[in-house]
Amino acid sequence: MTTIADFNFGEKVVAVFDDMLDRSVPFYREIQRMIAEMAVDFAAEGTTIYDLGCSTGTTLLNVGQNIPGKVKFIGIDYSRDMLARCKQKLSAHRFFQEHELICADLNQGVYIENASVVIMILTLQFIRPLNREKLVGSILKGLNENGCLILVEKVLGEDSVFNRHFIKYYYDLKKRNGYSELEIAQKREALENVLIPYKLLENRELLLKEGFRYCDVFFKWYNFCGMVAVK
Repeated sequence: MTTIADFNFGEKVVAVFDDMLDRSVPFYREIQRMIAEMAVDFAAEGTTIYDLGCSTGTTLLNVGQNIPGKVKFIGIDYSRDMLARCKQKLSAHRFFQEHELICADLNQGVYIENASVVIMILTLQFIRPLNREKLVGSILKGLNENGCLILVEKVLGEDSVFNRHFIKYYYDLKKRNGYSELEIAQKREALENVLIPYKLLENRELLLKEGFRYCDVFFKWYNFCGMVAVK
């Protein structure tokens, strides 16, 4: 019997990652456009924008091309393969803004300072649940007053009835985008113990409990959700 290894962000995943996001995340490009739109409004001159789980640098590039003022960008990821691809991509796209790429495990928390915007795109769901409060707390601590956290997550339905339907609709989308039943099943099995989603309201409660003043949903598609929270 063939066993499916747990999903990891190594070299094989990095090679297909950008294509995978386009085909697997509903309205991914529109989400990226919305993130940049919000980042422009919250970014303050002389502050830092963090992308936690920056992967290949798509969000760094996207936001960097839209921010008019002088800000510093910091991308953090625990995968050295992802960071290597990110560095290549930033260079190829002539990303001249001041920036730094850091290899770190967000399960250990994160040190943030002078931040006006912190972005987490499909990242918190990979952090062990026991470590999520600590991570969100350290993000809040490093944000400036009126700074924001932009969070995109895969979420569970608020009720199991909805959850079953939403997952079916999501797999239908993947099929429309060229994934086979076998590929979908293998990916699901590989992610089973790695990606642990919360419900939308559980994520909202976590953000407010840790001290964010405001929190709202800016995107929702079945079992995908985008939220923005303000310190």
